[in-house]
Amino acid sequence: MKSQPKIVAAIATGLFVAHLPLSGADAPAASSEAKKITYAADTKPIFDATCAKCHNAEKARAGLRMDSLEGVLQGTKKRKLVDPGKSAGSLLIKIVESIAASANDPEGKAKSLHKKGPKPLTPEQITLLKSWIDQGAR
Repeated sequence: MKSQPKIVAAIATGLFVAHLPLSGADAPAASSEAKKITYAADTKPIFDATCAKCHNAEKARAGLRMDSLEGVLQGTKKRKLVDPGKSAGSLLIKIVESIAASANDPEGKAKSLHKKGPKPLTPEQITLLKSWIDQGAR
């Protein structure tokens, strides 16, 4: 009966190994399957529905324009809004996440980084913006 644990371990190892891909060709290429996200097709509609109402050519609050790719990449008078390739360090992501957290906090402890709390973005929209920035914000 001492060999029973060895048999169980061998079966478990065999089942695990059987599910591993045989070569790199069997694994999907993450970069080729990832959707290319662009400002014009994907993020501009989000900005137009929320941010560009106050951050546009006619009314560029804080010197920020969200109605053009150039405006988004330029940022405010004081700071860049987007750090292409680095969504975690981008002010835009910090702002939209703080707006969402503030709107979803029934106790009012979460503070928004935006003075005039616009409608919060959905988690899917925030994820899309992060992906756009991580892909280079083009």
